[in-house]
Amino acid sequence: MDKEYLIKKWLENDLSKAEAKAFAALEDAAWYEEIVEHAQGFSGEHHARVLPFEALENKITGQKSSSWNWLKIATRIAAVFVIAFGLYMVFDNDDIKTFQTNYAQVETIRLPDNSEIKLNELSRLEYNASTWDEKRELDLEGEAFFDVEKGKRFDVNTMYGTISVLGTQFNVSARDSIFSVICYEGLVQVFHDNTTTKLPAGKAYRVKNGVSETFDVAVIQPEWLQNMKVFDQASVEEVFAALEAHYNIKITLENIDKSMLFTGAFELDNLDNALMAITQSLNLTYQKTSKTQVVVTNAQE
Repeated sequence: MDKEYLIKKWLENDLSKAEAKAFAALEDAAWYEEIVEHAQGFSGEHHARVLPFEALENKITGQKSSSWNWLKIATRIAAVFVIAFGLYMVFDNDDIKTFQTNYAQVETIRLPDNSEIKLNELSRLEYNASTWDEKRELDLEGEAFFDVEKGKRFDVNTMYGTISVLGTQFNVSARDSIFSVICYEGLVQVFHDNTTTKLPAGKAYRVKNGVSETFDVAVIQPEWLQNMKVFDQASVEEVFAALEAHYNIKITLENIDKSMLFTGAFELDNLDNALMAITQSLNLTYQKTSKTQVVVTNAQE
């Protein structure tokens, strides 16, 4: 693999297992790690703390044969610093605004144009504040509800597609291999797999298992804003997986017919109520074996 490519990926902490093995095999890998370690104290307000030139030279010449050319070594060191500080400018730029939520956390975000976003749990959102007036664009991983002020086109980029609006209310969910968009007000345009779909208020678009569909919705805002998680003909595994993710617990299903489908909802702020809502409607029973462990079985056993 190309050395410069490996170094860049290493600095971004984005090496695959194969790439990590290739990087470790580089003749200079240990030195690159030492050099960047001494540069970690760098910030926009302080000078980088690095070893004195003589100290670095002694370390290198003490470990390398005399056939090495110091100019070659210094050039490599300089290259690493250029890459490292270049990445610092990218990740420590005040213009890039990043928001991330944890389990059972919802965050309200106010954008420069006064648009408002409710970022659902286990989600991440990022935008560039310095270019916002010219281009209203952001990246989303997870789920969020948007109340967009009228103005220039507003784009939401996800790994599955892009949603574009001018001013409206809509919800986007892009996680667990499911991509869904619901329009509550105005008009939403969804770009997915080279296809454009327009959604007026009360319409939704969903891609699941590679199959896309458009359908009607009767609610006026996402159920999770009211501390509820709603399902329509969802598999038992999907429902309990959502419960696990929200409450950060482990649920074991014993002798359960996994072909059963669940239509209903569970609360997002009370685990016992959530478990009862699901198990009672499916004729199941549950037992808490610890604070984070739940076993679900058939009620007839």
